[in-house]
Amino acid sequence: MDTFLKAGQSCVQAVQQALAHVDHNQHLNVFIEVFADEAMARARELDQKVAIDPSSAGRLFGAIVSIKDVIAYRGHELTAASKMLEGYHSLFSATAVERILAEDAIIIGRTNCDEFAMGSDNRTSIYGATKNAIDEERVPGGSSGGAAVSVQIDACHVALASDTGGSVRQPASFCGVIGFKPSYGRISRHGLIAYGSSFDQIGLIGTDHEQIWEVYNVMQGQDGHDSTLVARQDFPHSESKDRPLRIGYLQAALEHSALQKEVKEGIQRVQSALQDKGHELVPLELEHFDYVIPAYYVLTSAEASSNLSRYDGVRYGHRASNAKSLDDLYTLSRTSGFGDEVKRRILLGTFVLSYGYYDAFYAKAQKVRRLIKESLETMFEQVDLIILPTAPGVAWPLDHEMTPVEVYLADIYSVLANLAGIPAISMPVGEDSAGMPYGIQCLGASFEEKQLIEMCGKLFAERQTKVT
Repeated sequence: MDTFLKAGQSCVQAVQQALAHVDHNQHLNVFIEVFADEAMARARELDQKVAIDPSSAGRLFGAIVSIKDVIAYRGHELTAASKMLEGYHSLFSATAVERILAEDAIIIGRTNCDEFAMGSDNRTSIYGATKNAIDEERVPGGSSGGAAVSVQIDACHVALASDTGGSVRQPASFCGVIGFKPSYGRISRHGLIAYGSSFDQIGLIGTDHEQIWEVYNVMQGQDGHDSTLVARQDFPHSESKDRPLRIGYLQAALEHSALQKEVKEGIQRVQSALQDKGHELVPLELEHFDYVIPAYYVLTSAEASSNLSRYDGVRYGHRASNAKSLDDLYTLSRTSGFGDEVKRRILLGTFVLSYGYYDAFYAKAQKVRRLIKESLETMFEQVDLIILPTAPGVAWPLDHEMTPVEVYLADIYSVLANLAGIPAISMPVGEDSAGMPYGIQCLGASFEEKQLIEMCGKLFAERQTKVT
């Protein structure tokens, strides 16, 4: 109970405070829907339960959680911030949602995001852009921008979101909070709207690594609805490491032309501070670093084109009213139902999977993915963790026009963990001269979530407060 509630605080008081923060920050466009009455009713129910029997409190008693609008919650609307699913209400809850509710968490609302989780700045949502609470003229990052700001404004303890190529970690970096993506196969994807099925992972955003660990530990584990989950549930190398760590860093990441000068200098200061504390910094070379972004976007676009083919206006999804034939129905429904960025990725994915181009693009990208995974596995035989910037820079202005390629390159550091399926966490470590935060990203070996969270919690303990 002490993990989430303050001393002497009731669930009702915690929810009242959270709702007050929501009301005060409505102009930031964080929440698509707030479950105010439902959250208060649940808070009263939990308080009454514990008043009768204090030992009945679940592991997440009093934890206030927001959920990204790509995660199913039975009886509630689920749209992926897209016109294609406007008005759809989920018939079931995601396994992750069921598990946190079973341990007495309280869901406060669903947060805004990029359409179908495709974007890096939360500007592709049909509900409009979410604003960064630190500077309302800037983006919060994406695709989980609303999730990051819900934590930033104290509307919840932890936000549930999805991470396909950095969608939890990049907005966490932009908003000065913590973003955690577990290994692929740790948390069930049942109830998560699919973008790239071999990349998608439910992740967490918060301000305290211990709270993130508690929620993650409740959600993780096998589920009959998701056959990709790993059977192993132990943590063989999770012992606390008080000895000096061997910390690897990617030379190519720090030398990349996209990395902003202030962020680079800040990361270098962090490295020096780690060395001063007695940790060993080990330079590492990733031979295929320049192919990370092309491989990621070829593969995720291919999977998106397949996953989104079901939205055709026939079985479910937006249906155009002026179609005169079946072909018209498909074309008009998908044209009006999807936004530009989603259509761009569907077209790219269809192209790379088409006859004559499959071997030239998709098959090669898969080979690059395998080589990257093998390279990282070799690195973790030498080091305890790997650090690199979370993003090349800080949050950009809301009115700043960017080409699709510029947006894609903003993911150059975050997609690495998704390609390899390894756990990664972004920790806030500094601000630029304009006061905008940036994070450092720590990568861990596959299925070593506990070790990664514990190490990063110790390394950056003094920085686990919001920048706001």
